[in-house]
Amino acid sequence: MPARRRSSIRPARVRVRAGGAGPMITGHNFGSGPGTAGVAMAYTARDLLGLLELEPLEHDIYRGRNRDIGTRRVFGGQVQAQALVAAYRTVDEPRVAHSLHGYFILPGDIGAPIVYFVDRLRDGRSFTTRRVTAIQHGRAIFNMSASFQVAESGPEHQVQMPEVPPPEELVPELEQVRARAALLPPELRAVLTQDRPIDFRQVTPFNPFEPTADEPRRMLWLRAIGELPAEPLSHQAVLAYASDYGLLTTALLPHALSIYQPRVQVATLDHAVWFHRPFRADEWLLYVMDSPSAYGARGFTRGQIFSRGGELVASVAQEGLTRVWPE
Repeated sequence: MPARRRSSIRPARVRVRAGGAGPMITGHNFGSGPGTAGVAMAYTARDLLGLLELEPLEHDIYRGRNRDIGTRRVFGGQVQAQALVAAYRTVDEPRVAHSLHGYFILPGDIGAPIVYFVDRLRDGRSFTTRRVTAIQHGRAIFNMSASFQVAESGPEHQVQMPEVPPPEELVPELEQVRARAALLPPELRAVLTQDRPIDFRQVTPFNPFEPTADEPRRMLWLRAIGELPAEPLSHQAVLAYASDYGLLTTALLPHALSIYQPRVQVATLDHAVWFHRPFRADEWLLYVMDSPSAYGARGFTRGQIFSRGGELVASVAQEGLTRVWPE
């Protein structure tokens, strides 16, 4: 029998803020088939939560859908977030995820659903461990280990949040992309300029169409456009999704490289997230990213995520392929 759906994503409870993404839609068009890249589609926080809602197939086995965000393959953050949802489905509440570690094995096929197999490795008194394997066409494309913990108290400390301009003083990234729509590949223009479920606002200016060498450090504000359900799963899954956005490109900054250059190939190899404190993904979060090393066509990047009040709510680490082909 399918596992009980104790922790589920509930799209119906999302409300879009005024001035945010476009009108709400009642169905979910995930753009997962050929030819959808040229069709403009609304994409709201409601759609994102629907994308992260999995279909139970059998005991500890779930199926997820895909949506193209312009990469022409499955976005790594989507797979990671869906895997976290699958793991949560097998954990008795009130345990909350405190870390996840994932490896991206093969590129995901945007036109095929993903099946998630969950292994219940351990159920201890304080911690629960799960392993999730994502399968397409009979092959593993991603695996992840996640750990959950009961609520406990202990010593506390954290680093300070950098002083940056507030998000209200910054231009939404989507507005900047739409202003440069003519520079985008024609076949991806509609997808890259469609409404987004997450509002990203760059603190450190960066023009991917005219990259210049700079220090490997970026900062941006992010927030889901819409009110999310109260349970931690929704907020952690949305942040797991967003944490893969733009992190690896930080390793390209010192080399004046961009993902829009034909000879540049980037892909996430592994990704880890540590959830330190409770937070809301529908409130502004500051994502501070840096890249301490790049070598052997691999870039290593790190991230710290702060609440607007200055609390360090999550940390991220990622290594990815940063290959530059000869001209």
